[in-house]
Amino acid sequence: MTTVTASPTSSLTHQYLEEAERFSAHNYHPLPVVLDRGEGSWVWDVDGNRYLDMLSSYSALNQGHRHPLILKAARDQLERLTLTSRAFHNDQMGPFLRELCEASGFDAALPMNTGAEAVETAIKMVRKWGYQVRGVPDGQAEIIVCEDNFHGRTTTIVGFSSEAQYREGFGPFTPGFKLVPYGDVEALRRAIGSNTVGFMVEPIQGEAGVVVPPDGYLRETAALCRDNGVAFVADEIQTGLGRTGRLFCCDWEGVRPDVLVVGKALGGGVYPVSAVIADAEFMDVFRPGDHGSTFGGNPLGAAVGRASLRVILEEDLSRRSDELGSWFMDRLRAIASPHVEEVRGKGLLIGVVIRESSGPARPFCEALQERGILAKETHHQIVRFAPPLTVGRADLDAALAEIETVLR
Repeated sequence: MTTVTASPTSSLTHQYLEEAERFSAHNYHPLPVVLDRGEGSWVWDVDGNRYLDMLSSYSALNQGHRHPLILKAARDQLERLTLTSRAFHNDQMGPFLRELCEASGFDAALPMNTGAEAVETAIKMVRKWGYQVRGVPDGQAEIIVCEDNFHGRTTTIVGFSSEAQYREGFGPFTPGFKLVPYGDVEALRRAIGSNTVGFMVEPIQGEAGVVVPPDGYLRETAALCRDNGVAFVADEIQTGLGRTGRLFCCDWEGVRPDVLVVGKALGGGVYPVSAVIADAEFMDVFRPGDHGSTFGGNPLGAAVGRASLRVILEEDLSRRSDELGSWFMDRLRAIASPHVEEVRGKGLLIGVVIRESSGPARPFCEALQERGILAKETHHQIVRFAPPLTVGRADLDAALAEIETVLR
């Protein structure tokens, strides 16, 4: 690992940054780096500087940049058929959904494109299940969610966020949601009522700062839901598909959700692919015309999804994440830094919490960028490390030396 030699405001970089600033909505605050190439765990900027990608596009690149098997599947399908809409069948969607169900152990899957679309699908599914199966009075279904959740950016989803900025200026919001503290089983117990149809939860809260719940939380809340006839909905868009050291983060506590939501790495960093997976009791509430997506299940996305899932399973990326993540977290915790309050996570989803007395996490991410490491702050005080699951141990070892210098 070497310190980046070119200034992040070189003339070429500045040109691209200025163009983005001029023509883009100001809804992100990215680091001042302009990338134009990626391979495996590495990316290069327009000035030729190389960086270790320690964010993986928020876990959408579990298989690394431009994995050859995923690229081949995409190229092969591009030469044959890319889109049919759901007005017709295609020869990729059925095999894709079968392989996804076989890997996850559920009856059926409903394909969508983005994570937010999949969450919206799960909300509709659970509400309709509540009316048709549970007999909840029409229009009264309630779903419980957790404080500091992040399930997407649609108006329905931000409406049940506890983050003021996500909500400000976007109301009025969809009713039917109740917030409880994350990690608090008793709060969920008190919140469940006769019209509660679902509890939607992230097994680890990623955007909130890699917040890991107490041991047993998922197991206890799943049992509580089961005892009360409430659907347990696991949003594994970021934590699933090997990221936390198991195929799904719920596997750590032996929990089988009623409804499983996946996305991000399902598209292998090549194409947006997401899905809601459930047994027939939930999936069969949908009839033709109830729900749909022009691009959901399209042949290109399905072919990419098949290859993406195959890479995760055949290369045993879950085990790799578990082993590398445990080693990497131990090394991070061994760094004697006056700035670090805590290191937390599972697998290769890791948050380094910066003490408020040391200022925000952003300057630490900027210092890492100067040393050839791309990480990103979240919730002001946390540096998130989530490299591709294919990352080399030697590359992580070299990165640790730079990370230690910055954190010290």
